[in-house]
Order: sequence, then structure tokens, then C-alpha cells
Amino acid sequence: MVLRPITDAEYPDWKDLTATSFAAGIGPVRGLNADEAVKFAYEETERLLPDGPATEHHLIWIAEAGDEPVGSLWISLRSKIPFIFGIEVDSTQRGKGYGRAIMLAGQDECRRLGHTQIDLNVFADNTTAVGLYDSLGYAVISQQMRLDL
Repeated sequence: MVLRPITDAEYPDWKDLTATSFAAGIGPVRGLNADEAVKFAYEETERLLPDGPATEHHLIWIAEAGDEPVGSLWISLRSKIPFIFGIEVDSTQRGKGYGRAIMLAGQDECRRLGHTQIDLNVFADNTTAVGLYDSLGYAVISQQMRLDL
């Protein structure tokens, strides 16, 4: 598994996929309909990455197995502790261990940069991701709960 910086040419498709994925998770949590969730996701992506892949303190990588792109990883270095904003494995490549490999490669890069911790958020209904993060040793440090009335 190799992580390489995203190219300017790849960025628009990556941004679309990232916003769509984020919208699917955030919409139900925020009580947004599909259109509102997508709008919110694009606005957040633009806010966080005003200069696209050249935005300072953000690392956006394409993950490759051999010469084939299999996913991506987005990490912010704006805070003392790096924060994973997004990890994606292409739908045709899931179940092959690429998610784990991408996470490990990202962790190695953060270590190389001198960091000793890394944070992320995950929606509770994303059981596949929760299982991956648990297996990699991530610990719950905060939990938000809700009751439907």
C-alpha cells in the first residue's frame, strides 16, 4: 500500500465522493433531507479545504495497491493532534484489507511527522468502520448520544 498526494486532476472527483459519503452519514444525524445533507457536506468541504488539495495543514492522499488506486485518506494537521476527516475504500475494492492498510500507512506518516496520537470521528451505525478502528486500537474518548422523542 502506497499513499501519494492527490493530484489537482483527481481532486474534483474525490471531493464529490467525499461530500456524498459525508452527506450519507451526517444527514440522518442532523435531521437533514438528502439535498440539505449534500449541500451541507459540500459547504463543509469547501470551508475546510478552501484551496483544494493545496490547503495548508491538510494531507489528502490517494491509496494505491500496485499502480491501481483503491481508496483515499484525508488528514488535517491543523491541531496538535492530527484528525482523520475521511478514509474511503473504492466500493469494488472493499473486503480486501485496504482500509486497514490505508489507516496503517496514514498512522506511519503521522508518526514520521512527529505526532504521537491521531483522532477521528465515526458514526455509530458504521459498524464496519467501528470494527476496523477497534481492531487498530482506537479508543472512544467522547460519545454523543440521542433519544428520539
